Amino acid sequence: MSGIVGVCYLDGRPIEQQNIARMVDKLAHRGPDGADIWVDGSVGLGHRMLWTTPESFLEKLPLVNLSKEIVLTSDCRIDNREELIGALQLNNRSCEQITDSDLILGAYEKWGKNCPEHLLGDFVFAIWDKRKQSLFCARDHMGVKPFYYSYNPGKVFAFASEIKALFCLKDISCRLNEVRIADYLNLMLEDKAITSYENILRLPPAHSLVVNSKDTQTSCYWSLDPNREIKLDSDSAYAKEFKRIFTEAVRCRLRSAFPIASQLSGGLDSSSVTCVAREILSPKDRNQAQLHTISTIFDKINQCDERPFINAVLEQGGLIPHYIHGDQVGPLSSLEDVFKYEDEGFVGPSHFYPWIANRTANELGMRIVLDGLDGDTTVCHGTSRITELARQGDWKTCISEVKAFSPHFKVKPYSTFRNYALPYLAEFAINFSWIGFFRGVRLIHQHFGISRKKLILNYGIKPTFKQITKLWQRKDQKIINNSISHNPLVDDDFAKKIDLDKRIQELDISDYKPLTAREQHWLSLNRGVLSHVLERSDYCAANFSLEVRHPFMDKRLVEFCLALPAEQKLSNGFGRIVMRRALEGILPKKVQWRGGKADLSPNFDDGFLNRDRHLLDEVMSKQINYLDKYIDSGFLRTAYQRMISEDQVRDEDITPAWQAVILALWFESKKIAP
Repeated sequence: MSGIVGVCYLDGRPIEQQNIARMVDKLAHRGPDGADIWVDGSVGLGHRMLWTTPESFLEKLPLVNLSKEIVLTSDCRIDNREELIGALQLNNRSCEQITDSDLILGAYEKWGKNCPEHLLGDFVFAIWDKRKQSLFCARDHMGVKPFYYSYNPGKVFAFASEIKALFCLKDISCRLNEVRIADYLNLMLEDKAITSYENILRLPPAHSLVVNSKDTQTSCYWSLDPNREIKLDSDSAYAKEFKRIFTEAVRCRLRSAFPIASQLSGGLDSSSVTCVAREILSPKDRNQAQLHTISTIFDKINQCDERPFINAVLEQGGLIPHYIHGDQVGPLSSLEDVFKYEDEGFVGPSHFYPWIANRTANELGMRIVLDGLDGDTTVCHGTSRITELARQGDWKTCISEVKAFSPHFKVKPYSTFRNYALPYLAEFAINFSWIGFFRGVRLIHQHFGISRKKLILNYGIKPTFKQITKLWQRKDQKIINNSISHNPLVDDDFAKKIDLDKRIQELDISDYKPLTAREQHWLSLNRGVLSHVLERSDYCAANFSLEVRHPFMDKRLVEFCLALPAEQKLSNGFGRIVMRRALEGILPKKVQWRGGKADLSPNFDDGFLNRDRHLLDEVMSKQINYLDKYIDSGFLRTAYQRMISEDQVRDEDITPAWQAVILALWFESKKIAP
């Protein structure tokens, strides 16, 4: 975790060093181990240093090459160091003397703008090439490291690790981007470039950017292949390969000059990261523990507590445990401090768990925290395999998987089947595939007791008639999707002003029906919410001068898991089956074969409505007027009254209340006028 900034005046005016210095100072929390700037004419680069790896003690950034024609600033951890050292012919120096920034600079000198294709790890960097009079910037594959920029054609291009640093420049104003506010209120995060400010953008993950005096060019240097499939001989072969890649993903993230903490929730993902890290750090003598764990526990709200699973991991030894109490704080408790560092409003209601965990890590003297974030998405729960089996007409296997899957999540088998498989029975009727249709009807009736007549009417006759009606329509007739409309929290006049419903239809992907489990997996890995969550994770760690590392965001692991056959994603009712098999003997069985995980919403509800009730009421009575032009105040107040008066809290009430409260508090913290 470091911080980078830069300015390029495209009109040729000289850089004022104090401007770069102010930007660097604004990011002091990201790098307490030093700061430096480099200025040459109309270009300036800056850096804040946080030492994490042994090599980082040797880094001098911004880094100038021998010819003094190329200058680099970066926030990076490069994982394929040995491969790059060989390819760049840097073998004349010991590996310990070669920094990660040396590797990036060498890669640019050898491969030019194609250099990101040769890098593995978490990185963001900018390179000024004096020969070409251009600035080259790139962001890592998954978007772990953030990159924000502002571009005024013919005048200025500026970038920074955090938005707040850009506001140090007089050229950049903080005009609110109302489209992003609408996206936020509509819980829509698919746009990976937009920010809450009109003239500030984010560089999307796996993208590079070239800037010169004439224009900017953004390009994607890597994307996931939804058609690639890995074929191995057996389940054990898949498990062995997963174990190899996952172990390497964890090992790369253990390169550190300081003690490391792992966030251990007791779930499958965090436990897998923790247990594999422990195996690497202390493979022989677990009495010489080197890995700290930080776990959130709940004494008052028992249904959220995961201590049986946390303890199962700790009982294997080799770990130094630390605990924080998740039911002693609420989601609004630390927002005054949070918004000192957060530059935008955020959607997720679980922000306060990593916040207090990172605060604890900082107090313990840690610099690096391992996180099992979004292993669900990378490895894949695999429930879409049930849908794929239904589409294929393999009803026997489909029903078998449903019956095996449902007990793990304590739901009735027919409920699972109705949600994931039953709607696709109609496709056989629509396509006149009557053999597959009636085979499905027979097996569904046999296993779930649903009337054959009801199935034939609702999933055969009605959808077929509806499809025939559509075919009668003129081919050139445009059918408007009236089912998509904005969230009732959004004010109608505001929605019309920015044409929100059109934007929703352009970005919404709910109508896209993936045909296979891999297509669904690919879709989830490309959702905008993933990069949003990673950026929030970065901000939260940076506040405490920490670097958070995500093994499940390893490019090699993501590519491998996506390319797995569907039966390696879900089998015998267990999702993420390949990981469960791979970590046999490493994970405690209690965790390895657990089904679901704790639902933390009761703790959020109690924190929001009870522990932080005074803050909630204060915002609703005072600060909520900041949002008058954006929200339907009547809808919000009705939801709020139901929420505080009824015994049962409903999602349709608490979700808009949370959105509005967070947005209002963010407006207040940034002095955004109503």
